[in-house]
Amino acid sequence: MKKLVAECVGTMFLVLLACGSAVLAGPSIGGLGIGLCFGLVLLCLVYCIGNISGCHVNPAVSLAMWLSGRMKGGEFVGYVIAQLIGAAIGAGFLYWFVNMAPEFTFGGTTPAYGSHGACQLATNVIQPGANAGMALLAECLLTFFFVLIVLGATDEKHGFGKFAGIAIGLALGLVNIVGIPVDNCSVNPARSFGPALWDSAAWPDFWIMVVGPVIGAVIAVICWKVISNYRNPKAIEG
Repeated sequence: MKKLVAECVGTMFLVLLACGSAVLAGPSIGGLGIGLCFGLVLLCLVYCIGNISGCHVNPAVSLAMWLSGRMKGGEFVGYVIAQLIGAAIGAGFLYWFVNMAPEFTFGGTTPAYGSHGACQLATNVIQPGANAGMALLAECLLTFFFVLIVLGATDEKHGFGKFAGIAIGLALGLVNIVGIPVDNCSVNPARSFGPALWDSAAWPDFWIMVVGPVIGAVIAVICWKVISNYRNPKAIEG
């Protein structure tokens, strides 16, 4: 049970703080700043709940762990449910917060309300100029990279122990910096699910934020199994 609680709370804070950085300060810090916030939040969470649940806070990561044999099917289902609940709560708190003062100037520049009249909770929607194919490809490739880093950094034989959280946090920051201009970057179905519950404008593109990360996670598992079988542990020793 403590693992599920950790995943729920961790995902809640990921959505609340990372998505919150986009909503509350996005115009001031830009895509680079938002990406760094995502990475920093995950980095902190890894060193907080990593030893309890593994700090997946992402169904795509949990899927990869299950396919890799690092967790059982029942545990995987429980993790995903806990992550979705946590994301919904985190987005709910953010929605509540920003709607307390509609006249507040978020980020010191622009309001948090979009053209559709609902609060923009950093929802994952295809950005102007991009299309569904572009977004799907981006989600596949960026999730592939991110999950591959997670698998490698946390591998019992080839991983880097207590330093894994640094690589994982940096990886999430990097993929967000690249992916935000396309669809606000998901690589995490739970991160997309939470804000979408409070902003219906996100639902038409939601399927991309599920299919893309799932495909990317599966490819990452296959790739890691291949390269880890041929990796020479002595190579990292110089």
